[in-house]
Amino acid sequence: MLAAERRDFLLARLHADGKLVAKQIATELGVTEDSIRRDLREMAAAGLCQRVYGGALPVSPAIADYATRTTVATSSKERVAAAAAALIRPGQTVLLDGGTTALAVTAALPADLRATVVTHSPTVAAALVGHPAVDVYVLGGRLFKHSAVTCGAATAEAAAGITADLFLLGVTGVHREAGLTTGDPDEAAMKRTLAGRAAETYVLASSEKIGAASPFLVLPADRVTAIVTDAPAGHPALTGLPVLSA
Repeated sequence: MLAAERRDFLLARLHADGKLVAKQIATELGVTEDSIRRDLREMAAAGLCQRVYGGALPVSPAIADYATRTTVATSSKERVAAAAAALIRPGQTVLLDGGTTALAVTAALPADLRATVVTHSPTVAAALVGHPAVDVYVLGGRLFKHSAVTCGAATAEAAAGITADLFLLGVTGVHREAGLTTGDPDEAAMKRTLAGRAAETYVLASSEKIGAASPFLVLPADRVTAIVTDAPAGHPALTGLPVLSA
């Protein structure tokens, strides 16, 4: 089998199975495991997969730029946002992450909700202007334009003074083995910091993020209160994980 044919085979198998295990594929094709690893490196460099230990997972479509992500899986995000908004009780303090699903959460909140929302997303903060009974606190710092959120030491220092009832966490990939992932190391660190300031953490996971992976780990998938998703309950990437169906 030529290298190009192998790549097509690997892409088809990744689409069908949701993962590639290098050792198994090498045995099946009768080639060395090093050959498969080299194929996976080239595919990852071309943005066709996300390499993980022992193989590869689908690359998350949620790593696209912010403007593009506003057009991806909009109905799925709305379902997840509605389920997440229902978790917020009057009088609570909520940490709300940035991103397009978090923005959808603001639209799903009851108009008369009385709560405090702390966010590092200027777009999320602006969207809450129309909620007169919601107090909004914005964590300052350097703006990470890809996700339209602040990150860095100043943001982390500001977050250290917050104690929240819950954190609605946005990620770009959710997988039982690869964990909760995102595309930037500083953003991943900021999300971990925010998760550490809340009594409960719920993951906002529209269906296109389930079974996908990005380069940087935020948290292991079993370290959160629940994953709010509209993906099928039997999805193999969610096996054994706490799931709240949207």
